[in-house]
Amino acid sequence: MSYQPASTRYDNPAFYRACGNSGLKLPLLSLGLWHNFGASDDYANSRAMILRAFDLGITHLDLANNYGTPAGSAETTCGRVLREDLAAHRDELIISTKAGYDMWPGPYGEWGSRKYVLASLDQSLRRLGLPYVDIFYSHRPDPNTPLEETMGALDYAVRSGKALYAGLSNYDPEQTSRAAAILRRLGTPCLIHQPRYNMLERTAEQGLFDVLRREGIGSIVFSPLAKGMLTNRYFAGLPKDARAARDPRFLTPDQITHELLVKTKKLDTIARDRSQTLAQMALAWVLRQPAVTTALIGASKTSQIDDNVGAIKNLNFSEAELFAIDQVLAS
Repeated sequence: MSYQPASTRYDNPAFYRACGNSGLKLPLLSLGLWHNFGASDDYANSRAMILRAFDLGITHLDLANNYGTPAGSAETTCGRVLREDLAAHRDELIISTKAGYDMWPGPYGEWGSRKYVLASLDQSLRRLGLPYVDIFYSHRPDPNTPLEETMGALDYAVRSGKALYAGLSNYDPEQTSRAAAILRRLGTPCLIHQPRYNMLERTAEQGLFDVLRREGIGSIVFSPLAKGMLTNRYFAGLPKDARAARDPRFLTPDQITHELLVKTKKLDTIARDRSQTLAQMALAWVLRQPAVTTALIGASKTSQIDDNVGAIKNLNFSEAELFAIDQVLAS
């Protein structure tokens, strides 16, 4: 039976927020395809998560050229779902991808040269089976390539019709300000920035959000749950199917310390008083930030997406709650 999206997926108009000064609205939660969507993962589960997200109103799928195992295969998986299930709904979707990290051998396979950035975009479009992506990012600044060259490549991607908007990821405040000025002069304003931001990692508050507000740039924060550390997943020990147990490249068991668990259990108490899970409160906490447009969630099963979307039921914090959270984090 062919997929039919839920008729209720747009029942909550407050689920969408304007991205900076642009006319583009993004859902409060976006689905990231970094993990669990590659060729080494179960396709049926990957497909189910994408379609469940869409049924819940999550219209934004976030990718990069190197996502999946092997690298690039998350785009291939996404392309198959787009082709087989969502082709009739392409104009309801925001598909984003990035270029910046290592993708192929030799001197032209990573960083920010015009050759690499535009070749990577062409490869991404082939894997996705699309003529264009909605957002194309420079995934990281290149210390050895003039910023003008990398931003010129983003501008060309938009002018050529292969992308609708340009974005930045992992750029610090000064780099973001310079990049935004270059893009503005070229006539392709920077739409969005993707920084790491969560209760445990608040560097973005130290100047970056000020730049984004001043420049009218939206943001999509990644790792809002701190790789799962801001959930109750590790309260009873390390589950066998946890990322830290099966794929310690990005989260290792030694990061889940006794001190961390003391803090997260206290945060969990605050969350329960708000009638939320810890994950839901952590998502609401990043979305309270005026500079944040959307939070990027990952998932390994559809039930996690359902739980995350429950965060929008309570996005407001009292001053007392924010003070209590800061007290726990500072302890």
